[in-house]
Amino acid sequence: MAGIDIQHKHSLPLDKARKAVEDVAKKLAERFDFQYGWDGDEMHFKRPGVDGRIAVGEDDLRVTARLGMLLSALQGTVEKEIRKVLDEKFS
Repeated sequence: MAGIDIQHKHSLPLDKARKAVEDVAKKLAERFDFQYGWDGDEMHFKRPGVDGRIAVGEDDLRVTARLGMLLSALQGTVEKEIRKVLDEKFS
């Protein structure tokens, strides 16, 4: 099973960083039909073929995910899209 592990710096206050992650998750959940929820400062998300989390820290985010067989072939594309969204929301 392929994996994604991306760390991204941000300069937002923690509550605003959590809000930005929530906004992105809502849009992606509508588009890709996945479930998500918070556990402290970690958002967990899941759908068939993807199981991951976004840990929100004081000055960075860490996105980790396990990709199933079908999505593992698209790992590079998925990582590129995640980095693009992180740059748009947190840079």
